[in-house]
Amino acid sequence: MNSFDDAGHAGSASVSTGGYSICADAPGPERFDALWRRCVVTPPSPDGDAVYNDLHRLYGAPYRRFHNLNHIRDCLRRFDEVAPLLVDRDSVELALWFHDAVYDIGVSDNERRSAEMFLALSAGARFTFRHHVCGLIMATRHARRVHGNDRSFMVDIDLSGFGAPWEEFMRSGTRLREESSALPDAQYHAGQAVFLSRLQRRPRFFFTDYFHDRYETTARANLRRILDDLAERGYRAPTW
Repeated sequence: MNSFDDAGHAGSASVSTGGYSICADAPGPERFDALWRRCVVTPPSPDGDAVYNDLHRLYGAPYRRFHNLNHIRDCLRRFDEVAPLLVDRDSVELALWFHDAVYDIGVSDNERRSAEMFLALSAGARFTFRHHVCGLIMATRHARRVHGNDRSFMVDIDLSGFGAPWEEFMRSGTRLREESSALPDAQYHAGQAVFLSRLQRRPRFFFTDYFHDRYETTARANLRRILDDLAERGYRAPTW
């Protein structure tokens, strides 16, 4: 994911453990372990506890102000809302757990490397299942129109925070900027202008009727407002 998430839980507490930060109400290992057991044979794959610990460590890195376990928790909350509408619930849920597992600032292949991490850990799952999960992870690049029920829900879940009230939306924006504090303002804001303009040009911001009917109007208003603010500061996406 490259931009704003659901900011409705900005008050979640964080604690520091072993050099990395976690949110106190992070999604627990029991849920992940049950999912892993349903989908992946151990061995040859590591058991669910070991994989959860790897994810926990990555999402709990100190610089993860936005793409952290709060984001995964919010995605899972949205997932639970729409689970009856999904074709392969387990694939979508696993993809949500892994989609931001690798997140290095200023690079463009985080989703690919997150998918590769899933592949490396999931040798005990069916080939078709692994391929499907990787496709769902790659859909969160938000680079083009996606097709298919589950991919559409995957990207809508990931970007559902665009439909939050403006103040909550901007709190997520603040955390995103803090997370990318190593980037100079010019590089960061120019990149945001390009990404947000691409989203604005989509015929529909949300691909599924579920999210479109509930959040499209607010998401469009938030996009216009943040892009106007960036333009006032001199950051516009190229028109070519």
